[in-house]
Amino acid sequence: MSDKKENKFFSEIKNQIIAGVGLVIAAGFGIFITNMQGWFKPKPEPAPIVIQDSIPTQPQIIINNIVEKKENPKVIIKEVEKKEDEISW
Repeated sequence: MSDKKENKFFSEIKNQIIAGVGLVIAAGFGIFITNMQGWFKPKPEPAPIVIQDSIPTQPQIIINNIVEKKENPKVIIKEVEKKEDEISW
């Protein structure tokens, strides 16, 4: 009788170990499937790097000096004889 008890005891331990291993395998596959998307999705493209100078640049100063020659207008004076017969309005 003690043989049956001992055999039954080891049989239960064996079944519990098999159930534990099955549970670990099922949990491992669950984690694998949930992380599959992270492993196989395309990687995001890096943003372009913008380099800014720390030295401020000053705008170029352009000076245009245009010399204008001012000519005095020529004045021509003509004397006109006024006729007395005509009426000027």
